[in-house]
Order: sequence, then C-alpha cells, then structure tokens
Amino acid sequence: MFDRIRVVPGLCEGRPTIRGLRFTVEFVLKLLGAGYTADEIVREYPELEREDVLQAARFGAWLASERTSAVA
Repeated sequence: MFDRIRVVPGLCEGRPTIRGLRFTVEFVLKLLGAGYTADEIVREYPELEREDVLQAARFGAWLASERTSAVA
C-alpha cells in the first residue's frame, strides 16, 4: 500500500521518509499545501519521483482519516 514510505530509526528522527531518502512525508505535504504540483516538486527535487509525491499525499490522507481522541 505504501511501499515508498519508510520509517528508518535514526533517519530524520524516525519520521516517515520517501524511500529512505532524507525527504520526509511532512516536507512533501508542506510543499503540496503551499501550492506546488507533483511535477514542480519533482523538477525542484530530482531525487524524488512523481509516484513518491503522490504516495506521500495518499499517506497523509490515510493518516488524516484515522480516528483520534482529543486531549484536554
């Protein structure tokens, strides 16, 4: 399902990364949120592939769909 998303202890403080590179899912999601398209991200960061960006977006959507409980 998320074969490009990796959590590697000691890499990026254990945050989910793209293919074990030093690109976090969080970073890619912030770029998308800032208005960058997948093609623009790949052009700016050639180590990434279009499918990396799309999978990061799907991963973020999956995380957002998880139920959470409010902490008071």
